[in-house]
Amino acid sequence: MRTLIIGGGITGLAAAWELSLAGRQTVLIEEQPSLGGVIQTEVVDGCVIEGGPDSFLSAKPAGEELARELGLGADLIGSLDQQRVTYLVRNGRLVPMPDGLFMMVPTRILPMAASPLLSWSTKIRMGLEIFRRPGPPQPDRSVAAFIEDHYGREAVDYLAEPLLAGVYGGSADRLSVDSVLARFVELERRYGSLTRGVLAARRAARARGAESGPLFRTLRNGLAQLTAELERRIRPHCRIVQARAERVERPGSQWLVRLGGETIEADNLILACQAWQAGALLRAVDQRLASELEAIPYTSSITLALGYRREDCGPIPPGFGFLVPARERRTLVACTFVGAKFPHRVPDTHVVLRCFLGGSGGESVLEQGDEDLIRAVRAELKQLLGWDSEPRFTRLRRWRRAMAQYEVGHARRIAAIRELAARHPGLQLAGNAYDGIGVPDCIRTGRAAARALASPR
Repeated sequence: MRTLIIGGGITGLAAAWELSLAGRQTVLIEEQPSLGGVIQTEVVDGCVIEGGPDSFLSAKPAGEELARELGLGADLIGSLDQQRVTYLVRNGRLVPMPDGLFMMVPTRILPMAASPLLSWSTKIRMGLEIFRRPGPPQPDRSVAAFIEDHYGREAVDYLAEPLLAGVYGGSADRLSVDSVLARFVELERRYGSLTRGVLAARRAARARGAESGPLFRTLRNGLAQLTAELERRIRPHCRIVQARAERVERPGSQWLVRLGGETIEADNLILACQAWQAGALLRAVDQRLASELEAIPYTSSITLALGYRREDCGPIPPGFGFLVPARERRTLVACTFVGAKFPHRVPDTHVVLRCFLGGSGGESVLEQGDEDLIRAVRAELKQLLGWDSEPRFTRLRRWRRAMAQYEVGHARRIAAIRELAARHPGLQLAGNAYDGIGVPDCIRTGRAAARALASPR
């Protein structure tokens, strides 16, 4: 039986790898000239520059497991968590996040009290939240409504919003707490207080003897090391077609995919592309399923790396980087100090600032030219860091409609999509649109889709 995969990012590559292990014939279709999707790495002046994601969460095992399975275990590196200070912009200057914050949940009194990040009224409210008791079950809410209910609006504006903009490229006023912060929803249900719940979870982890490894993992030579190895491994078992899939049909028991002048036939189909692309392809097969897929919103973003000789730079604050809350935002959403986050990424002679732009409410930046964007970012960096110099190199990537948004009601929509897709034998959906946006989630859903098709029926 032959399986057709549409989408040659990490999701489609992981699916093709899983099918190759099962000895299945596979055809992988990707419209871009190279595989890997948003995972794009290059080395400039000895600096490892990521055009898309730079790492994955250690707590989600699928990424590390796949790397080790492919023989890349020796190249796995962890984030330098001893240097993990994150700054937030408040009144035009960088303010470190207080020690003891677990995302936006405070767990230590003194660092929060001493921080200039939040007002005293918010600090007092955060302290009193520990006395909150469990209430009745709540329907899905926005992250903003959930955090405001516990800690007040200022905690939304200067903690929840910038953190979620940096991770999801989304709006706290629209993102679903059930889909984005499910762990916090469970803690609220059990304890009432998020602070008390996080402290209890930490005590339980210590009692189990759970090891606390690095927060993030990546590969020494960049995440494209993973996608390149996947491509090398699958090529003997998989036909790779670099063309745009235009239409999917199912006139009988077979799936037909039309691309240019060719039609490819297969028994099974994995759509490992963006949900809006999957919806457009499926219109002739199932209009309702197509509509549900196309209704999942997406945001667009830009990554901009600025590389400097260290001797040309002023001081860089110790830490991983900074986030810019929407109330303070002009162009920059976030900035990572690459050399401080991971070892072996930037030589001692260089400094790399990796900047993020766009996302929900800021997508108009994608219409600006490269030089205008670089000029605007440098002006903001000068204000925040206190210096400006000519970068030795710049690398800018534009990612249009690349980040799925899990807005309120997302879980209901995904349940409907899965029910509709199940009516079409041999069809699987995978990627960042369904139940996880990170690299490990894409790997997990791609491999699960392949296993579902490869297992005996």
